[in-house]
Amino acid sequence: MSTRKSFNLNDFRGLAKKRLPASIFAYIDNGAEDEVSLRWNREAYEAYEFIPQVLVDVSSRSQNIELFGKSYDSPFGISPVGLGALYNFNGDVALAAAAHARKVPYILSGASLTRMEEVTASAPDAWFQAYLPGDPREVERLLQRAKSAGIKDLVITVDVPVSVNPDRYARFGFSSPLRPSWGLMWQGVTHPRWTIGTFLKTLAVHGMPHLENWRADRGSPILSSSAQRDVKNRDRFTWDHVKLAREKWQANLILKGIMSVSDAINSRSIGVNGIIVSNHGGRQADSVAAPLSVLGDIVKAVPELVVMMDGGIRRGSDVLKAVALGARCVFAGRPFNFALAAGGKAGVESAIELLQEEIHRNMALLGLKHPYEMSETQMRLRSVRAG
Repeated sequence: MSTRKSFNLNDFRGLAKKRLPASIFAYIDNGAEDEVSLRWNREAYEAYEFIPQVLVDVSSRSQNIELFGKSYDSPFGISPVGLGALYNFNGDVALAAAAHARKVPYILSGASLTRMEEVTASAPDAWFQAYLPGDPREVERLLQRAKSAGIKDLVITVDVPVSVNPDRYARFGFSSPLRPSWGLMWQGVTHPRWTIGTFLKTLAVHGMPHLENWRADRGSPILSSSAQRDVKNRDRFTWDHVKLAREKWQANLILKGIMSVSDAINSRSIGVNGIIVSNHGGRQADSVAAPLSVLGDIVKAVPELVVMMDGGIRRGSDVLKAVALGARCVFAGRPFNFALAAGGKAGVESAIELLQEEIHRNMALLGLKHPYEMSETQMRLRSVRAG
């Protein structure tokens, strides 16, 4: 499917919706319950307005940043989203390779369907997001596997003690694993390009996809009438397990899902290298605050940490607003996975380029030579006047 008519990140959603079966599209697109947090994530950006500076020589402007000793071409990256290999053939590798080619961070999901060893072979700088179990022995085994795979940047998601409310997914026939049904079969029949080009091709080349990185050992198949995803002990996962991970993991350790100042301070006391302020894209608990609305307070509370953010990023202006509030880098998940569904690796690269172009243009229009020049002095909360 051509992505030539995609002029911004929002355009990839419509293309993905046409190509993907409803159940798979719903997994990427839907938020939790009434999707209040999902809406708030976007609305938070609209609450701010820019104050441009003019007549500034911006001819040598650059987006380059450094994170954990590595150079990247832009202050944004690709968030971890599970099941990437279902959106396009070899989807996890395509995402990682596109990010590597365009020199932006990419985080491989723990709910991915491609072995991390295969992904790091194509993109040795890929980060890995782990859903650590509540069993200390299994924590150590998964960390050892990630180390052996060459992972240098480990992201531990800390906001998923239990599975999300399934009502929105169930409405479209999504479950994990997927359950064979007449409805699911009909979705495949009515989306032949996806069925042939992604699902059947994957079966022919790789066999039935499994959760390859959920634990140290191979996880459940993605299509099964009886298998269950292993979520036992997740509700026992505590700060003690993070301390264990810090003790065993000698490279960069990042916590994803931090939304309060107190949790940010706890993160610092444990000795993590960075945190990602995130409400899981509005996919877990509903009515949780938008990450952008708590970002500034967290940055001020833990200035020693590399504070990053994800949630609702769709435009270059969104990136600059988050940077103004102190984010060193931001991440987006849905739009890049929609781009993957629409156009594979080329689609993801196109999406990255579009966002880079918007940042480059907005920097010039705001009088910036670098995104980190953005500060709260060049942005303010909009004052809403009664009409």
